[in-house]
Amino acid sequence: MSNSRRSFMKQMGALGMLAPFYAHATGHFLQDNAPLKMHVFSKHLQFLDYRRAAELAAEIGFKGLDLTVRPKGHVLPENVKRDLPKAIKEIRKVGLSCEMITTAISDVANPLDVDIIKTAAAEGVKFYRSDWFKYKEDSSLEDSLDHYRGKVRELGDLNKMHNIVGCYQNHSGTLIGASMWEVKKILETVNPEFFGAQYDIRHAVAEGGKSWPNGIKLLKNHIKTIVLKDFKWGKVDGKWQIVNVPIGEGMVDFNSFFKLLKGYGLNPPASLHLEYPLGGAEKGEYKISVDQKVIFDAMKKDMAAVQQLWMKA
Repeated sequence: MSNSRRSFMKQMGALGMLAPFYAHATGHFLQDNAPLKMHVFSKHLQFLDYRRAAELAAEIGFKGLDLTVRPKGHVLPENVKRDLPKAIKEIRKVGLSCEMITTAISDVANPLDVDIIKTAAAEGVKFYRSDWFKYKEDSSLEDSLDHYRGKVRELGDLNKMHNIVGCYQNHSGTLIGASMWEVKKILETVNPEFFGAQYDIRHAVAEGGKSWPNGIKLLKNHIKTIVLKDFKWGKVDGKWQIVNVPIGEGMVDFNSFFKLLKGYGLNPPASLHLEYPLGGAEKGEYKISVDQKVIFDAMKKDMAAVQQLWMKA
């Protein structure tokens, strides 16, 4: 072997040893070409049974379902012990996973919340999204945050017992979590391995305008899952309102968002939401007023747009 070839091989070996460190430090090198782990929010498929919803998601290319396990969801909380195992079995039959669920969990003192956590964990679910918290009318904002910080800490302790991770979603409006600082506050004392944030870029932009990158920086070590959807501001009946639109047709700067995620070394499980008008599917209706193909085509279009934007970022 020539000296130049030997020198080259040594350099490549050294680079291989440094690669894991480089990937961890920058989020690039190893992760840039890895596609997003896409799940579809089953809220938009509640007009279908578990099996058909999973078959459709698989046909389009999703990795799994973000299953609704909440009132008016795909699985009702009072039936979780019976129906969640059944639903996950049907999902897995078509080769998909169910590592994410969306719930109304808020308190370890609620037996139904505990049942959902235990059942989901036993079935191999990795993440659940909790309910949102409301500011208490008889308390200051600070006292309310302290109160719910305790609730989250208790949930984290229960999650640790069953090896599942809870996530709190940021959401525009007046609930706790419109500001990333509120999310950060309620996560202060919980075990970060078992309770974190579900980062929603649509709500972050709607609430934060141009400051949303600061929110990602603030929560980057807490982000467990992400939600993908788009919007724009528009006048509806003479009033300015949020108008939900397909991916890439609104105000969310997905290029900058995805670059930030990659820069922080983040490629968390993603849930695709379709909140724009789709004959009732956008609202989770059990009966829809449009041909099912309208929903299927919308899912395909948004899925393709997300992956294209991710790979370009």
